[in-house]
Amino acid sequence: MSSQVKTISAFVEGAPPGELADVIADIKALTIDTPNLVSELGPAFQRYNEEQFATVKLPGSSQNVIISSHNSLGDGRYYDVESSSSFAFDHTTQKASAVQSHVLEGSQVDLVKSILKSLGPHVAEHFPNASYGAFPIEDDSKIAILVVANKYSPNNFWNGRWRSLYIYETLTSSLTGSIKVDVHYYEDGNPAVSYEIAVAEQKYQEEINKGFNNLSEGAFKGLRRQLPITRQKIEWEKIAGYRLGQDIGAINICLCYLSIQKDRRDCPLYKILTFYQYSTTISQRELRNHTIYEHVKPFRYLKEET
Repeated sequence: MSSQVKTISAFVEGAPPGELADVIADIKALTIDTPNLVSELGPAFQRYNEEQFATVKLPGSSQNVIISSHNSLGDGRYYDVESSSSFAFDHTTQKASAVQSHVLEGSQVDLVKSILKSLGPHVAEHFPNASYGAFPIEDDSKIAILVVANKYSPNNFWNGRWRSLYIYETLTSSLTGSIKVDVHYYEDGNPAVSYEIAVAEQKYQEEINKGFNNLSEGAFKGLRRQLPITRQKIEWEKIAGYRLGQDIGAINICLCYLSIQKDRRDCPLYKILTFYQYSTTISQRELRNHTIYEHVKPFRYLKEET
């Protein structure tokens, strides 16, 4: 499976209730350069329909039947106990066809029919427009009981689905189950998509902040020299008060500072300080006439002669 198909399959499987056709239309519009892409999404459509307990009306019938992995016959065919029929199901168009007679067989037939008979009044009382089914699974050792109720109102910008799945173990008479409710409300936009974007971007921003903190506390500290070579902190507030020729210590401090600079030997200040440090006869007037004197005037290290 290509990365593109894998990504789009995730969108398909996350389609809101009753909106698979809209999702497919959007996929076709966004992948117009690859018109055959939808045909590669068959497995994703099947997983979506089976997990969502999609319902479909059989040709010539007004009653919805359920699509799930529990009543699958393989090769895209499913069966319904109450109508005693099997049918082919197109997972892309969500249409049923090729209806055939299918009589349930096995050791749990009577139990399945009894469950369906008692489940009907409960569903009719509590779930409008609901479908239900009971199917023997795992070599008749268990019975899967499904209830699904859909309520679609796209004109009012919302759709919803209720899904109940119960597994009855015939040997231990134990019952376990789960209930899932999906509601998609999109009048003021798409809250589901907006929420996912907000979560993803917040997480990304938090990672950036952590990265900057680690950079400041780790990498940058490793690049900086904690103290000059003299092992003493430079008093920067007093640096402007140093006078070349009057305070050799100031010159040494400047040289120490320059010693940690890249390409320091090309620095005019380095040349002036080095030249003056090892000269005992040069006067400030001669130093002023030096070709690079103008470069160090802004540093105020030289005291003007009066």
